[in-house]
Amino acid sequence: MSKIVIIGAGAMGSAFALPCLDNNHDISIVGTHLESEFIDNITKNKNLHPALGVQIPEGIKLFKFSKFNELFKSNIDLIVLGVSSKGIEWVSEQLNLISKDKKLPNILMLTKGLSIHENKYELLVDKLKRLLISKGIIQVNISAVGGPCLAAGLANRIHSSVVIANEDIETAKKLADMLNTSYYHTSSSDDLNGVEVSAAIKNIFSMAVGAAKGLCSKNASNEIREKNYLNTASALIKQSIYEMEIFVEHLKGKKETVKGLAGLGDLYVSSGGGRNAKMGSYIGEGLTFSEAKKTKMRDVTVEGADLAIEISNKVKEDFNIKRLPLMLGMIEAIVEDKKLELNWELFR
Repeated sequence: MSKIVIIGAGAMGSAFALPCLDNNHDISIVGTHLESEFIDNITKNKNLHPALGVQIPEGIKLFKFSKFNELFKSNIDLIVLGVSSKGIEWVSEQLNLISKDKKLPNILMLTKGLSIHENKYELLVDKLKRLLISKGIIQVNISAVGGPCLAAGLANRIHSSVVIANEDIETAKKLADMLNTSYYHTSSSDDLNGVEVSAAIKNIFSMAVGAAKGLCSKNASNEIREKNYLNTASALIKQSIYEMEIFVEHLKGKKETVKGLAGLGDLYVSSGGGRNAKMGSYIGEGLTFSEAKKTKMRDVTVEGADLAIEISNKVKEDFNIKRLPLMLGMIEAIVEDKKLELNWELFR
């Protein structure tokens, strides 16, 4: 039995606690400084998690941020990060405060992200490492989870397959063994870059596949589009995988990772529904990004659009339209707020 603490009481962090519990680990969830009222509401409502629609089992201990430091006074085997990508700087501060002699337990990240730092691509794993090193924590072992696993499905113990990635394959295997259950099927990989890059950029391609109904024909009726758009969606998925392979290799990941759970698997789930696919559907219908945001998704975070804006200049600097026609087409539509136009002749 291992002692595991999940930081972040959101949907995925809370859902991830179930396979930990079902492996008989000592599992606690501690909320961030922004989640105290949220946790109060959960406990008042018989541990019903509002985002998941399920009760958090009694064996999972739930704490507010006021208990954070006290929780880490005992020896912890694994810290799981379930905070948003925007909370990484905050969580690095907290990890520094609870570190013992500038050392931390193994860390597993549920959060995905890609940004630009000093005109270079920076994965969220690398950003956390950089922040911790700046605080004197030199030795830190960070793994990541990739693959098609929606939080609500996991919370209901639906069969799900994921890949645990670490540059050290033995660490990845150990974590995979720790977390594997009859419904949460874990594999391992030493391609941390490939898994993390795939997980991040699939959000841009999910928007592209989501646009299939609108893109499938300029002349067909809505009824015909609704019945026949899968031809177009399949073509967009194929091109997405081709371009993801190019991008992953550019960031020192393995091409074959894209055709696994972290790439193709996650793209399939994400493009079938969710926020990125929904934004893509509106853009495919002819709305600009700003029009869709204002009239359809005003208060909704669209990770693919945020990423497109973040990395647009660097992608344009590194690639031309002939190499990444779909990705650059989506980026142009988002960043320049234009109607989406794709050059199908450039597709491979």
